[in-house]
Amino acid sequence: VRLVESGGRSVQAGDSLTLSCREFGRTVGGYAMAWFRRAPGKEREFVASISWTGGDATYADSMKGRFNVSSDRTVNTVYLQMTNLRPEDTAVYYCSTPRRAFTTGGPGADLYDFWGQGTQVTVSS
Repeated sequence: VRLVESGGRSVQAGDSLTLSCREFGRTVGGYAMAWFRRAPGKEREFVASISWTGGDATYADSMKGRFNVSSDRTVNTVYLQMTNLRPEDTAVYYCSTPRRAFTTGGPGADLYDFWGQGTQVTVSS
């Protein structure tokens, strides 16, 4: 299983940005996916997850209302739409997915077995 993130770049505070993560190596659909991030000097933190059906999403409290996670199961891709970005959103954003199928996702990093290499998002004030 390979996860490839894209879309990260430098933006200004208040801008919007959409990240993509495509999974390769498994049959289409059937797996939850999640986004985490690691800011400079900080621990990795949960951002959002989406269930294998695409119908249930979970967000970290600080992301609610600004971030939206969605998926296109036909191309094994999950998206993270970020609005009203703040300098504190600066981080490397990672997507992840579990080995087990038909799960709902959630905030625990131990729920996920496969991780991408990350994409850098930098927000300037």
